[in-house]
Amino acid sequence: MDLLDRLLAGDSTLWPEGNVSGNRLGWLTVPRRMADEAADLKSWAQSVEASKVFLLGMGGSSLGSEVLRASFGNDRLEVLDTTDPATINAADVSDPFFLVSSKSGTTLEVECLLAYMWERWPDGRRYAAITDPGTPLATLADERGFNRTFPNPPDIGGRYSVLSYFGMVPAALMGIDVGRLCEAALSADKEDAVRLGVAMGDAAKAGRDKITVVVPERYRSFGLWVEQLIAESTGKRGTGMVPVPTTEAETGDDRHVVMLDPDEPYQLGTEFMLWEVAIPIAGHILQIDPFDEPNVTESKENTKKVLSQLPLPAVESADPASVSTWLEETVRPGDYVSLQAYLPFGQDAELEGLRRALRDGLGGVAVTAGYGPRFLHSTGQLHKGGPDEVVAVQITPRAPTEHVEIPGKPFDFGTLIDAQAIGDLQSLQTHGRRVLRVEVNNLKEVA
Repeated sequence: MDLLDRLLAGDSTLWPEGNVSGNRLGWLTVPRRMADEAADLKSWAQSVEASKVFLLGMGGSSLGSEVLRASFGNDRLEVLDTTDPATINAADVSDPFFLVSSKSGTTLEVECLLAYMWERWPDGRRYAAITDPGTPLATLADERGFNRTFPNPPDIGGRYSVLSYFGMVPAALMGIDVGRLCEAALSADKEDAVRLGVAMGDAAKAGRDKITVVVPERYRSFGLWVEQLIAESTGKRGTGMVPVPTTEAETGDDRHVVMLDPDEPYQLGTEFMLWEVAIPIAGHILQIDPFDEPNVTESKENTKKVLSQLPLPAVESADPASVSTWLEETVRPGDYVSLQAYLPFGQDAELEGLRRALRDGLGGVAVTAGYGPRFLHSTGQLHKGGPDEVVAVQITPRAPTEHVEIPGKPFDFGTLIDAQAIGDLQSLQTHGRRVLRVEVNNLKEVA
């Protein structure tokens, strides 16, 4: 039996003993179900009359929807997958509908965002929930009379959930043709996907573990989703593949380059399925479990520990102007740099400019960049559980951006995001990772 047949048959022996694939393969069949429900989703979405839809989610519950929003050029949906107070406070909630997305129904960030929004709009008709059956969020949605609750198949992990309710409900609310998107997924050539997975796994074993995914500018957001899928699925037990999403060619001895050029946005359905098949196959080649995420749980626990010992501890920070010098002294052949920005959203261009400048200054070394705490639910798994190749630069605000209270919590959003940064810093240090923390008023200070 070949690799694809074994995957489609749910053969758990593809991966090491003790893997969690037994309740994680529902993504293989869910596009058919979503295609069958497309008319119902469209009808329901058309009944939602709010001018803005806010998706309150983290990681797999939100990144796929951000790809669809950006690629289709939709401005009705706003993905709030942050705890940054300035970003939250800037949300225009004058006529909102809230989509509360959490597989576990206990995600701290989502819980806090919901508490904040509910105080402003305590009207269940303006809310819908997407969660696994029987979670605390499902119970709360029922108690508060949410407009609708979508019980997602529980055998789908977050990063494999874009073609389930987690991605298709937001898609319907954006007016995207869910049926067409799912049919594109169903048409994916899974044999091609297997070849992609084998090639990436073999390349990583040969030292070319920087999977450089090149996409056109219009689809640059695809990098957010595929970055999580690769990093969180393969970065564990000291091994892994390092995703480097980019819109321009990047080469090097440690690079494995994959070029993507979708003809139109609906082809993203095909790409979602291709990569969802390819990465578990790469996991087979690398002999890791592509469906667990042990170090993501660790980061969550670290945040809780910091919050349980308020006030926040003082943390040493370096001069932002010293970053390039520190990197030149620290980066070794085969390393990659991770820029971790615990900053307000809306600085994508500046962050990308910094990423490219550091990459070029280091002679083409792979450099990735992401917003915290978003990456704690995605690439953070690779940073701690993957190979000791990460050189991290944590970038935090020099002073609190704004003060935004969280109803029912003994801390505000500013304290929460600071605790997440401190907890992750401690986690990186515990794993012996090389990390430098800097505080800035403006990204231009980093040099």
